Amino acid sequence: MVPEKSIARRLLSSLVQWVDSDYSIESPDFIRAQPDGVNLVRCIPFAVLHLGCLGVIWTGGGWFAAGAAVTLYFTRMFAVTGIYHRYFSHKSYSTSRFGQFLLALFGATCVQRGALWWAYHHRHHHQHSDEPEDAHSPHIHGFWWSHIGWITSRRNFPTDYSKIRDLARYPELVFLNRFDILVPVLFAAALFGSGHLLEHAAPSLQTNGMQLLVWGFFISTTALFHGTSCINSLAHLMGSRRFNTEDDSRNSFVLSLITLGEGWHNNHHRYMSATRQGFYWWEIDITYYLLRALSWTGFIYDLKEVPASIYREAELRNHHDSVARFSVSSIQDEINTLKRVMPTAAAIAIATVNSPALAGQIKQIEDPPTLQRTSELLVPVQFPASLPRSDT
Repeated sequence: MVPEKSIARRLLSSLVQWVDSDYSIESPDFIRAQPDGVNLVRCIPFAVLHLGCLGVIWTGGGWFAAGAAVTLYFTRMFAVTGIYHRYFSHKSYSTSRFGQFLLALFGATCVQRGALWWAYHHRHHHQHSDEPEDAHSPHIHGFWWSHIGWITSRRNFPTDYSKIRDLARYPELVFLNRFDILVPVLFAAALFGSGHLLEHAAPSLQTNGMQLLVWGFFISTTALFHGTSCINSLAHLMGSRRFNTEDDSRNSFVLSLITLGEGWHNNHHRYMSATRQGFYWWEIDITYYLLRALSWTGFIYDLKEVPASIYREAELRNHHDSVARFSVSSIQDEINTLKRVMPTAAAIAIATVNSPALAGQIKQIEDPPTLQRTSELLVPVQFPASLPRSDT
């Protein structure tokens, strides 16, 4: 039995970590060695973020506030994909040290922790993709854990600076990573202040501080989080496979639209160093287009291209068949997959509480040694008579 004093110290440590993410009464190695599990203290920020969206009940909406939410979603999605992912995680292009700091500041507005923590976990994902060590593989841990559960586990909280030595040698980046709450708080305050200012300076916009905070921060950031998480969960479940990688990464047109190009996940897992992930002109990769345009200013440079050998490999692997399959029907297949997996996952979460039989089915589906890939994973389970099944 754990002493009450030890529990209190651990709780206090978790609370302090909201301000100083590197603070801990236990060594990072000890924490990372613990088994996976949802930590309730770690869930609080996510609960606050999602509950904050309900503020729209009191603030109402308007074209300006909704437009701000959409604009900030796509602007910050570019920060996640083009900065946290393609720069800090993979160094697929170069910039100056000051430029690197500005990129880290911009990325921090996404409220997805610091750039170094993000890069560490993503590099670890590539090293162990869809293996037991992968923190967020839907094939190993299940859909909801790969989507959001993994980030609430204590073992995934510390940053292993030894795995990102190329970034950890910059104290300014370590500072932003350690105090990763600083930029989101300032960003939220700036939105509130801007809304308050516009309420008096431009009343025709029909917005105010609280409304812009709810739409521009809470709603936009929540949507951004789930859009990003779809790559962890759905990009290993839906879409096609051009390359025979050792994991189950897939290319998805639908996910590429949601994430500005990250949906070409199988391409990326085959050659992660390239700046572009849509290897062909018909594979829409808005993040790459924006990075290419930014390179014309000289702010970034040395964008890494896809080697000719990778294109030859694609051609040898029935590339022309993959072109033929890219059609409206293939996109519809992805949409149908989304319709199956989302209601099923939600119904499972609800039904498991009161249905031991269903829980047994889920355990059988998600048991790592017997878990099947994509098409078998998405076969709907048999629901109890007391739980109506959604066909929408």
